[in-house]
Amino acid sequence: MPTVVGISLKPTSKIYYFSPGRLSDLERGEYVIVETARGRALGQVVMPPQDVPEAEISADLKPVVRRATAWDAIQQDQYHRREPETRAQTREIVAQQDLPMKVVGVEYSFDGSRLTIYFSAEKRVDFRNLVRELSKTFRTAVEMRQIGVRDEAKLLDGYGRCGYRLCCAAWLREFEPVSIRLAKQQNLPLNPAEISGSCGRLLCCLRYENEVYAEALARLPGKRSKVLTQHGEATVERVNPLKETVTARLDGSESLVEVEVSELITTETQTETQKETPLPRRGRGRRRSPSRRR
Repeated sequence: MPTVVGISLKPTSKIYYFSPGRLSDLERGEYVIVETARGRALGQVVMPPQDVPEAEISADLKPVVRRATAWDAIQQDQYHRREPETRAQTREIVAQQDLPMKVVGVEYSFDGSRLTIYFSAEKRVDFRNLVRELSKTFRTAVEMRQIGVRDEAKLLDGYGRCGYRLCCAAWLREFEPVSIRLAKQQNLPLNPAEISGSCGRLLCCLRYENEVYAEALARLPGKRSKVLTQHGEATVERVNPLKETVTARLDGSESLVEVEVSELITTETQTETQKETPLPRRGRGRRRSPSRRR
């Protein structure tokens, strides 16, 4: 099995496999310079060198060039401080050329040898003249990269409806597909405004919280099922998997009661084992007299 090291090029980016080469003693948290398809980049070790199956490697492994130095970190910080001004200048040049695109962010490589412009657009944009103008202005190689709405929210950062920082910007490394089926399984309202994030797509938490909801729902009775409560027999109207409670309608009335799942008994399954009553021992009957000999 090949030996690889897991490197993250950004705090919340995807983890990429690289060949450690002679640097087999790399430890988690160290910074290194790696060779990528777009040139050299500075990254952080998040997975020390280890053997992995070949099936997990989808392309040729790029090498780890060397450990990063203090000067590499200083350079990266200097160029990072220039990015807000570069972004503003880029937006001005885009406006001058009247291009139908939105500049979301810019990013310098650690040594300033490359400038990546992240933008969003509804249709294809011819930005060849723009690239020439940007290269002349910033005196470096320029790469344009079009991104979707989810990546745009990740770059811009912000806070979600829960009051916390956006998961994609705080810790989520990869986007996974999210479908409306997950919202149905979690008994959430199917109103798009209620289950959509700041990017306008379905909330990412629907995906990674689904397993928790599935385990909680497995312990609850289903809707329209009959249950026994301390108030009498009732029909389940709503379930709350996080509180582990059900809201049930009492039979013969319109009253609703909220009951913890530990305090109810479903009538469809027997929750208490009944002691088996032993059958009475049958007494000895009279023996059958043998047939008389004739």
